[in-house]
Amino acid sequence: MPSTRLSLLAAIALLSRSLQAKDPIQDFCRRWGHQTAQVDNKLYIDGGQVAWNPISTNPQNYTNTWLLYSDLNSTTQGFGQPNQYANLTKNATVPSVSGAVLWPDDVNKCFYQFGGEYQGAPPDFSFWTYDTRLDQWNESSPNSNVASLQRVAYGAGTSAEDFGYGYYFGGYMNNLTSPTWKGEQIATSNLISYDFTAGQLNNNSGPPDNVGRAEGQLVYLPASDGGLLVYFGGIEDPSRNGSSQAANMSTVHIYDISSNKWYTQQASGQVPGARRQFCAGATWADDQSSYNIYLYGGFTADGPGGYDDAYILSLPSFKWINVFNTGNGTNTQPFPHGACSANVVNRDQMLIIGGWFTNSSYTDCDAPNSQGQHNMNLGYNGEKNVLWDKWDPSATKYFVPTPVISVIGGGPTGGATMTKPSSWDNGDLSVYFGRQASFSARSATRVVPSGTATPSDTGKSKKTDVGAIAGGVVGGLAGLILILLLVLFCLRRRKKALKVKGEKNQGPSPPPPVELAATSPVQEMPSPVTTLMSTTNLQAQHYSANTLILHRHHPLTRMRSFQ
Repeated sequence: MPSTRLSLLAAIALLSRSLQAKDPIQDFCRRWGHQTAQVDNKLYIDGGQVAWNPISTNPQNYTNTWLLYSDLNSTTQGFGQPNQYANLTKNATVPSVSGAVLWPDDVNKCFYQFGGEYQGAPPDFSFWTYDTRLDQWNESSPNSNVASLQRVAYGAGTSAEDFGYGYYFGGYMNNLTSPTWKGEQIATSNLISYDFTAGQLNNNSGPPDNVGRAEGQLVYLPASDGGLLVYFGGIEDPSRNGSSQAANMSTVHIYDISSNKWYTQQASGQVPGARRQFCAGATWADDQSSYNIYLYGGFTADGPGGYDDAYILSLPSFKWINVFNTGNGTNTQPFPHGACSANVVNRDQMLIIGGWFTNSSYTDCDAPNSQGQHNMNLGYNGEKNVLWDKWDPSATKYFVPTPVISVIGGGPTGGATMTKPSSWDNGDLSVYFGRQASFSARSATRVVPSGTATPSDTGKSKKTDVGAIAGGVVGGLAGLILILLLVLFCLRRRKKALKVKGEKNQGPSPPPPVELAATSPVQEMPSPVTTLMSTTNLQAQHYSANTLILHRHHPLTRMRSFQ
């Protein structure tokens, strides 16, 4: 009975999959390549990759298909980080990608998902909005100044919520971002902008050198008349043909939003080593005499190493300041990792989430009791008066820390005396940094619901209800067994009936009964390779969670070619 055996195997596969289901909170081990956005007092976490606890018995890496959030009004008992939840809506039609951006729109109570790459053959470009009040995803077709929009990944994203704009600079185009892409990946040189009010998604020119860039960081500063964007780090693809080199961390790119002009400025001081996929966020003194960009970690620009360090780039002095260091970019550092996220909250704290650990001998999970969350107190004014401190939901005031004051002068609330570099590369920059951005209060473009919808999935608290899970498993098993028995009963009856009919008619044997389709494999991260693979081998694969195989300066997703 081949059909019966196949039916039985399909049912067993379904049973096995149900038994292997993981809880994204309780079973968390590591997270990386994700994207985040803060709306109100929730920090949303979407996409990327995850590994389950413990790695020794869960060596695969999986695409994160959950939308999670950290409650910024809370803190975990004993671990000092925000409580995290996984009870929001996200169905299979919404992209679960890595290296994208979420643009938060606090006025309209939503965020917009742009870019990213898949772990398999990508669909056509799509643009999604998540409504935080209704717990609902919506796909839209934004207006654009180009005929055909393309997805890019591992560029640098930020938002200027004061003006209602999101930005995404550079990033890769490859056969995991575009279904029509052929050949090698390239780094792009354009600046994508999205107007929250008009719903306009535009493709704008990048720096005049036309160099492709990826895996760096972009931050927004409320300087100049309409704000500044500051970019640094990552890799450069000068010919935009797939070849790449490390970006010099002393070269800072500045985009003046009002004039639509790009500039470069050389920074000095304790310049960090070249790196990519680090995380960063910006804050500033009360009088805006200094803008301070905090950087953490990252991968070395070439090779398997990573960093476990922190720097501050203070502007407009353009001084790099080392504030935390445990090594020199080799795998001898205690916890070198990149592909993390960083979000500055109330200008005073920066939540750093996740990251891939490059040291293969380090197999521990990343702070599993707080789901890989780590907090920087940017003003060193937390419980312990140090950089790495517990999360404080009540912290709302930034003080310029002593390491910065010792370099640029002034005091905790501002008054910096070093307000320019040793020389300006372009005099326009001195004018821009001498001004503060002014803006009018934005109005919502929709009727914003007054409350927050109840999440459609269960799980009101961070703790998992073991009894509910046990009951669900038992109930699910019982239901599946009943279905299996019913299928087997129907198959036997049909076979008997067909046999009798065949004996009467002595005609040709009837076709076999319809078989149960095999369940799809667990969504796993494909095996990374250094050569392109044929499309004849497209089944899901995985690789060891404590090894990282580099491929052309992009450690996480250069795995498979679909041509």
